[in-house]
Amino acid sequence: MSKFKQADLNKVKTVSLRRRKSKAAITSFGRPTSLIGADSFFENLPENLKAADLKAFIKHVVRARKKNRPFHVLMGAHVIKVGLSPIIIDLMEKSIITGISMNSAGLIHDLEVSFIGRTSEDVQAGLADGSFGMANDTGEYFNGVVDLAESRKIGLGEAAGRYINSSNVLYKDYSLFAAANRLGLPATVHLVVGADIVHQQPGFKAGPAAEASYCDFKILASILGPADKGGVVANIGSAVVLPEVFLKALTVSRNLHKGRRNITTANFDMISHYRPMMNVVSRPTANGGHGYNFIGHHEIMIPLLAWGLKSYMGKNIKDYGVKK
Repeated sequence: MSKFKQADLNKVKTVSLRRRKSKAAITSFGRPTSLIGADSFFENLPENLKAADLKAFIKHVVRARKKNRPFHVLMGAHVIKVGLSPIIIDLMEKSIITGISMNSAGLIHDLEVSFIGRTSEDVQAGLADGSFGMANDTGEYFNGVVDLAESRKIGLGEAAGRYINSSNVLYKDYSLFAAANRLGLPATVHLVVGADIVHQQPGFKAGPAAEASYCDFKILASILGPADKGGVVANIGSAVVLPEVFLKALTVSRNLHKGRRNITTANFDMISHYRPMMNVVSRPTANGGHGYNFIGHHEIMIPLLAWGLKSYMGKNIKDYGVKK
């Protein structure tokens, strides 16, 4: 027992999620686009700088998928908050995205969207009176996922998909984890204890949650084996947690699997950060592969990426001109 005083979380006052004001709702979420005009748009982009990089990255993804190599996507929670879940789910359903990894904030937002169709509270207002992150429903949903993961000896991501799909929720069609579970795709969650709102509440089970997240780390390391042999990994909007987890999981994979490296990576974010540039773009591809960095708002860049991916998937791979 620690000799230092600890805050008594049993005394915190929680609030109802349904009564809490949320800034993001499914009514404002994006939708998958048709392919009308895509061919002309991408073919007529200039063959310079980031336009050339974007087309090259898209072609690397398509080449990987046509050779049955993975296209695994790491995502920060902001991807959900700006309404991109339907677009990501569409790419999963079309067998373009083959798996997802998120921080646990992503799981929290996904659960809230699934159960009430809204997420993202006003942090500043809640911080002033101590109500930020105190929605008891969110804690209960998260605990349900942890309990399922513990009882079935599975990772948080798989447990989340099972939990949502087996619950009577109105908005499961907007859930990334429910979609992954329905499609039989891997989904992993990587938590940092103390970094998420559910950790403030008395019901949080740190030990089982961390154990389930560790299971997901090992799943990610397994996925990166084939990804390192001609597959693709993209990081969308995670500045610290997922780039760090990715680098360690890739190290495990390379420790277990020797041979030639040929991984393509990309980072998509609104500004350039040190860790994604080093841990996703530069270091993993230094001994073989290609690394790309794209700066722009997710709500614009990711639909654009998805439009290009769906367009090029229908083309003949011999026409791509992408170096192996």
